[in-house]
This record gives sequence, C-alpha cells and structure tokens, in this order.
Amino acid sequence: MVMKAKGIKAMMTLLEKKGCKVCGTTEDFYGRHNSTPGVWIAADHTPELFNYWSSNGVLISGKLNRAVQKAGWWFEWHDPGTIMVWPH
Repeated sequence: MVMKAKGIKAMMTLLEKKGCKVCGTTEDFYGRHNSTPGVWIAADHTPELFNYWSSNGVLISGKLNRAVQKAGWWFEWHDPGTIMVWPH
C-alpha cells in the first residue's frame, strides 16, 4: 500500500539525508511550471547510490529506492547523470 506522497520539500530533505546531490526541482531543470513538480538529482555525483551503466542490473540503491517508495515517490532516469523523483 502506497501512502500519500510526502511534500516536495520533505522529499528533498530526505534525499539529501540519504546522500543524494539534490540540484533543485524538476521545474528548475525544465525551466517551466509543472502541474506536479518533482525533484532533480545529479545521479553521477553519487555512483554508490545510482549507476545507470550497472552491469548487474542494480541501478538505484535498494535501501534508497525503498525509502523513496515508502514516502510515496518514484525514480525516473532522464539521462545517465540525471534522475528525477516524482510523487505517486
């Protein structure tokens, strides 16, 4: 069961506490307002958490992924160095 998603500021704080390099919101990244803004992360800054090129299929740290899903959010790759986090 997915709970109601945490607010964007709470999610940004959670991601930073988990070691992510939070760059801003998806609105900052895209330069326009979104009806549902997400969080923009520099995935290439923390290869221990994110590895787009993983040969064993583990792209996102399981512990981090579980914490984000528990908070009602999910990850989406933009490119090998950039990942977005969106609320459900």
